[in-house]
Amino acid sequence: MTATSPSQLSAGLPPLRRWHRAGWQDYVALRDAPIRERMKLAFDRGWLWVDMGGEGINHAGVSDLFTSLLFLWALQHPERPFSSLGRCLLEKPETQACAPDLVLYVGEDFPRWQPGEPRRVDLTRTRVPDLVGEISDTTLASDLDEQKHLYAALGVPEYWVVDVQGGRVFAFELAENGQYRVCSTSRALAGLPMTLLEETLQRLAEGTNTGAAAWFTQQIAQLPRPQDDSAAN
Repeated sequence: MTATSPSQLSAGLPPLRRWHRAGWQDYVALRDAPIRERMKLAFDRGWLWVDMGGEGINHAGVSDLFTSLLFLWALQHPERPFSSLGRCLLEKPETQACAPDLVLYVGEDFPRWQPGEPRRVDLTRTRVPDLVGEISDTTLASDLDEQKHLYAALGVPEYWVVDVQGGRVFAFELAENGQYRVCSTSRALAGLPMTLLEETLQRLAEGTNTGAAAWFTQQIAQLPRPQDDSAAN
């Protein structure tokens, strides 16, 4: 199947929520097209994903919640620097591109923009994030299949899929064979159980995302602190 051109997209066609056969130049043409409408792109070795249109209420609320949870965890762990770059475009030129809803770097060596450079992360010049995640309202099947293979191919150590409609959080860690396996505790956020994320997500059925975030703050304050390796040496 041929890729959809920028002119076709700007003509008002409905969102394309499936993978299409395309080349890197097709992806670049869409990436750089003067389209005002929000567009999310992904590219993986000859396959292109295009999604156009604004976020729905559920996706926006859960996305803001999980971004907040990352910041709240960072506030509880000031000894570990975290940098959140959610929705930033990540590229490995000619082979892969993506813009995860959640992007987290742990440590001081996170990407920093320099004047004159493109406003995206070049993964041939900087390391991959420690954690990426997708908020899945209408894209769950792809996020658990094609998107998961894309992030595994990039070597991202940890991947979350937040199932908005089902109130579930699927977490995966990269195994030595280069494939994802299910994990119950976050590697990037050492000591954070996935069950706590699911409980926080499910509280949205009872109230606001800010209220759920406040409840999460109370819970993580009671978790045991990970051992400080520097103090043990």
